[in-house]
Amino acid sequence: MADPKLAWLVDDDEEMASAIALMLKLLGYQTRSFLDAPSAAQALLAAQPCDLILLDLNMPQVSGKDFLEFVRQRAEFARLPVVMLTSEFNELIMQELLHAGADGYVTKPVSLTELEQAIAAALQARTAE
Repeated sequence: MADPKLAWLVDDDEEMASAIALMLKLLGYQTRSFLDAPSAAQALLAAQPCDLILLDLNMPQVSGKDFLEFVRQRAEFARLPVVMLTSEFNELIMQELLHAGADGYVTKPVSLTELEQAIAAALQARTAE
């Protein structure tokens, strides 16, 4: 049996993070949660690997968009799939995120099916490169 994949969840809302972590577990992922982008950035720079990042857009200190740009500026993370999470839907913001390197996005609250589809699309997009 293959090792479970590791998804990082970066979201300052602990309740939402817990709910999404449970969904990820149902989808066969182990999850590591971060309540802010700086903590996740430190872990990435410490070469702690993951297979996927789910990233909240609106967070204090460093926004999800800023963290996404940090990830995409580093060659070693170029193939790392990133799915954005947001509680507000705004087509202009979503286009900006996709242009900045997001592989997809879901609006919160998210259903298991929506999350599964967004992850599958993000994984396919990054492995196709």
